Amino acid sequence: MPVHRSGLHRIRALATAGAVLLAVVSLPHPAAAAGSAPTVPPRGSARMGMGVAAHDDGGGGLPTGRSTRTEGVDVSSHQGDVAWTTLWNSGVRWAYAKATEGTYYTNPYHAQQYGGSYDVGMVRGAYHFGTPDTASGAAQADYFVDRGGDWSADGRTLPGVLDIEWNPYGDACYGKSQSAMVSWIRDFLDQYRYRTGRNAVLYTATSWWKQCTGDYAGFGATTPLWIARYASTVGELPAGWSTYTMWQYTSTGPTVGDHDLFNGTLDRVRTFALG
Repeated sequence: MPVHRSGLHRIRALATAGAVLLAVVSLPHPAAAAGSAPTVPPRGSARMGMGVAAHDDGGGGLPTGRSTRTEGVDVSSHQGDVAWTTLWNSGVRWAYAKATEGTYYTNPYHAQQYGGSYDVGMVRGAYHFGTPDTASGAAQADYFVDRGGDWSADGRTLPGVLDIEWNPYGDACYGKSQSAMVSWIRDFLDQYRYRTGRNAVLYTATSWWKQCTGDYAGFGATTPLWIARYASTVGELPAGWSTYTMWQYTSTGPTVGDHDLFNGTLDRVRTFALG
């Protein structure tokens, strides 16, 4: 019966065309198939610990021996206006707020974060995200001090922090050799001490330090260390340091993601602030 055969042929043809169309729709985008480059975040969006989870994650877990250490947080524009009373009630007693990045960015939430933590009774400080590929260390130290990174001997203000870690905008070591990176960091630390009379704290992760400075050991005698490692222990420290001052142990805290421990009681936090 020709009519039936013709109808069957039409059904088969439509089914075949549909399968072909489905296959075409399901094909991956050429860029995805070839492995497209990751999206580069906008300048100014870097924050403390941005690369730790991807490069130096220790597997998580709550730190042991917390009774002899003091809970803190670090914040940036990513947190916006921070619920400081909630954090205080949860036991947080010190905080750092991002002030600047490079010589081109100031955190628009810095006043609420820096001042708000102080107002609830916390000991507070400011940090700078270093970008060694955009300006000298001294220029960035000046930019930081002039825009919220200064220090005062009031017992409630912690020394400024240089956050030096993986470059979220490009090459991990900002296109610098290991010796050039060490020189850039020294330039920043020297200028901060000249401007404020205090040694800045250095925030970093051990694996980045090894990769980008060759595990340089020359800063440990004078520079307090803030180590980044998301684990139940701090693990190996960079060369030159036998202990740490602060430890960022997680990026998944209940109120603010980045939580930290000061290596001592609250009295020691205040003593450190005084200098």
